[in-house]
Amino acid sequence: MRNLVAGTSSSSLAGRARARRWNLFLRTFPDLERLKVVDLGGTPQFWSASPIRPRSLTVVNLATSNSPATDWVEVVTGDACKAAELGLQNDYDLVFSNSTIEHVGGHDRCLAFAETVKTLGSRHWIQTPYRYFPIEPHFVFPGLQFLPIALRQHVAARWPLSYTKSMGGNLDDPLDAVLWTELLSRTHMKYYFPASEIVSERFAGLTKSLIAVRR
Repeated sequence: MRNLVAGTSSSSLAGRARARRWNLFLRTFPDLERLKVVDLGGTPQFWSASPIRPRSLTVVNLATSNSPATDWVEVVTGDACKAAELGLQNDYDLVFSNSTIEHVGGHDRCLAFAETVKTLGSRHWIQTPYRYFPIEPHFVFPGLQFLPIALRQHVAARWPLSYTKSMGGNLDDPLDAVLWTELLSRTHMKYYFPASEIVSERFAGLTKSLIAVRR
């Protein structure tokens, strides 16, 4: 599982879209400041953008965090698809995830990720970019998700807007970046979260991302 969310300026198009998402999230969970939250695949830095912070936050990510310890954030290095290995209790008020499930690696791993979500808490917000939005969001390239793997690799290595380049990242292995990114459809999300409401996040009238919500 990878955490592949590119940073953007708050004045950019992507930055404004994320601000709208925060607003939607806070309207959905207006009691956030009273909640104990676990974020699967996130980072403490991501939550620094939130206008309201939760009562406590546990962040689970495969990558080791360099963030300094705080009194309200616990960082767990681990695989969110393997709930039993995380050592976390089923006592979270809200399970949160932003743009992670599409990076976990295949149908069986998505099922395991969804099972972790259901294991850790009864309420959740699980966001993922929509497969059929015309612009692939990680590489900012039209229809990249529908191209053969070899062509996706070619674009990832050369397209100047690819997420790894925007982050100053290393594209020595663009094929690896491509293979770790598999966008999901509404049918996928409904299958993985059958008891959830699947909310559409729209841009220019088109569904840009999907959010599995259980209130």
